[in-house]
Amino acid sequence: MFKKVCLFGGNGNPALANEIANHLEMPLSKMSVSRFSDGEVWVEIKENVRGVDAYVVQSTCAPANDNLVELLIISDALRRASAASITAVIPYYGYGRQDRKVAPRTPISAKLVADLIVTAGVQRVLTLDLHAGQIQGFFNIPVDNLFSMPVVLNDYLRKGFDSSTVFVSPDAGGVERARAYSKRMGAALAIVDKRREKANVSEVMHVIGDVEGKTCVLVDDMVDTAGTLTNAAAALKKHGATKIVACCTHAVLSGPAITRLTESVIDELVVTNTIPLTQAAKDSGKIRQLSVASLLAEAIKRIHHSDSVSSLFV
Repeated sequence: MFKKVCLFGGNGNPALANEIANHLEMPLSKMSVSRFSDGEVWVEIKENVRGVDAYVVQSTCAPANDNLVELLIISDALRRASAASITAVIPYYGYGRQDRKVAPRTPISAKLVADLIVTAGVQRVLTLDLHAGQIQGFFNIPVDNLFSMPVVLNDYLRKGFDSSTVFVSPDAGGVERARAYSKRMGAALAIVDKRREKANVSEVMHVIGDVEGKTCVLVDDMVDTAGTLTNAAAALKKHGATKIVACCTHAVLSGPAITRLTESVIDELVVTNTIPLTQAAKDSGKIRQLSVASLLAEAIKRIHHSDSVSSLFV
């Protein structure tokens, strides 16, 4: 089906890379990634890629710096090996939260990372649920920012929920995302108003919308320390919600996240496999993981054959 194309999987999410390869019915190309004794990354492409369209699957999740540098060096190796084109498939775009200056003398790291990726030789980026849509404009190359909504809707929400469900944004910044879900399901929308005093600490104030006696679905792009989600869930329960589930694309789950989720009123957290789950997350009993491999594989197929990917942006 594919001619003159190679698919490479980095260490950021090898299981997802293998799953994408299976959907495309092609093997992962051979590559060696190792480290010198001082931690420097060494990459060697083990097959001829001259004139080949190369796709590199690499989530820049924890350890974020290691995975980012690995992506950059793989891309540089492919560029120097005369690959015809290099597409970085980044299911989770690390540093995406640092998309603007929130205080004096602070960086815009999402832009810096974009510059590094372009400088390394990447000519196209395929990613999922960027923290902020304007990050696409940080790149001077094409960026396809797909959404996990079709996977979550078809694999989970449509099977157990209906128009009586209330979709809830855990903060004002996620209203557009929650509204999109509520529109697809023909359901109501609510917003949790919170005030954040410092990084990774949130304080819930009140709920905007009617959630009493309703099943609530909290929708967000990522769950990191789970403070926002668990506080929002507590506020919904206080306002009379009968069942609370959460749907997040990226399961960062750092620090006290698992403990908070286990002790929270959230009945279930649904995430995708853009980031590999830790063993603690798998054992928690509250987390369900859905695969986005078929979505990314279809996007790769359409990009390679120069077909439209617009129907995937829903």
